[in-house]
Amino acid sequence: MDLAVVDLSRLQFALTALYHFLFVPLTLGLAFMLVIMESIYVMTRRPIWRTITRFWGVCFSINFVLGVATGITMEFQFGMNWSYYSHYVGDIFGAPLAIEGLMAFFLEATFVGLMFFGWDKLKPHAHLFVTFMVALGTNLSALWILIANGWMQNPVGAAFNPDTMRMEVTDFMAVLFNPVAQAKFVHTVSAGYVCASVFVLGVSAFYLLKGKHRGFAKRSMTVAAAFGLASSLSVVVLGDQSGYALTDNQKMKLAALEAMWRTEPAPAGLTLIGIPSMKDRETHYGVQIPWVMGLIATRTIDKPVEGIFELVATAQDRIESGVVAYGALEAVKANPQDMTARALFEQHRRDLGYGLLLKRYVADPRQASPELIQKAAWDTVPNVPALFFSFRIMAGIGMLMIALFATAFVLCTLRKHETRWFLWAAVIALPLPWIAIEFGWILAEFGRQPWAVEGVLPTFLGASSLTVPQLWATIIGFTVLYGGLAVIEVGLMLHAIKKGPFAEQEQFAPDASSSSTHGGGEPAPAVA
Repeated sequence: MDLAVVDLSRLQFALTALYHFLFVPLTLGLAFMLVIMESIYVMTRRPIWRTITRFWGVCFSINFVLGVATGITMEFQFGMNWSYYSHYVGDIFGAPLAIEGLMAFFLEATFVGLMFFGWDKLKPHAHLFVTFMVALGTNLSALWILIANGWMQNPVGAAFNPDTMRMEVTDFMAVLFNPVAQAKFVHTVSAGYVCASVFVLGVSAFYLLKGKHRGFAKRSMTVAAAFGLASSLSVVVLGDQSGYALTDNQKMKLAALEAMWRTEPAPAGLTLIGIPSMKDRETHYGVQIPWVMGLIATRTIDKPVEGIFELVATAQDRIESGVVAYGALEAVKANPQDMTARALFEQHRRDLGYGLLLKRYVADPRQASPELIQKAAWDTVPNVPALFFSFRIMAGIGMLMIALFATAFVLCTLRKHETRWFLWAAVIALPLPWIAIEFGWILAEFGRQPWAVEGVLPTFLGASSLTVPQLWATIIGFTVLYGGLAVIEVGLMLHAIKKGPFAEQEQFAPDASSSSTHGGGEPAPAVA
């Protein structure tokens, strides 16, 4: 496999995935915020809450359409750019994606039209049910996609079949209840809730700074403050659970994001900041907080967190075992009735993927020298500086979000919504959750390298037989297309925000220019 093709395929998928995930979190969070807002309307029957729900529903609809459009492209890439990956693990990876389409996507697609256009055709309780079903569908989509992604991080419930030369499902319930997948789901969804809360908070703060739609903005801000505080606290707690899941399933990723080059005496300290070097294989100017990493990763004070050097040594042993598995598999391919070779393969089957790492350097792993085996073992170390700083940016923004929403909650409780320094802070904070989420995905996916499926299939073996010009053409095409869609998305959002929540009422008002206001700045027809 041409490594330039692999690198470009990775670049293309990374660009489309990161772009797609600009829309997903806002969709996840806004969906349930709409349920909360519409529930208040149904309970109080105050028209202002209907207006609030419909306005944020317009923002949801713009974002929803772009999310669907970019997500479909990613599905096709598995077949186009990663055909051997799809062949090798498609039995397991394809099942959650198929269920996502048949269950979750069809569910939200069935109800989303009713939500957008059914306000005047459905009773309030019926429309609330429709909104809830859309929210449920969006979150179920995230669940099934993250079950598929979680299996790539921790491939449970499946085994390699030497007769078909593919991975096959052995226990679908283990795939479904994969602890890594469950931890990723709750953490990712909570991050989406924070993202939506910051969006609602920031736009509401913008209206208050402009002195527009004050009653609308204050109510929206109150919902965002409460929902965002609960969500931001959840992100930290559930993120800690995700880190704990790494202790058993992805020890190298955990060591890399902490730049822990050697195993420390238990309990290990947390490196607050430093400058990790792949060349020197150490972290310069590191500042540590004693005990913290050991408590987070092991939940004890007597268990060590393994360092990179020790994990590389373990990988080297597994590569050597994988070479034996590869040789036994070749013997089985030549003679399926060779029971001795089958027995030998069974002894070493869990390390076959590690043996395949040598295919980066030699066609037949059995021909690899000890030096190549050692080099392949160091290939299991991801880019430590990238993971180290990605984690700290993500975690730092998470702490800022807690502070932001705690302040918002206190101010809204005291009815001091128009505290100007806070309004400016809320507007400035608008891009922060997206930045944290993108770095979180870099941490999750870049940290899995060199594996497409952890310990099973190296990334460089999963790519399709494409050419470099073909890949550059699609990368440029997607960049131009997605750049245009980004301009459209931002333009539509800004247009909706500029029109404001009462544009529809003002359009049909007898004299919109002279309509009186009350209750903090809304036109009278909106709350009459």
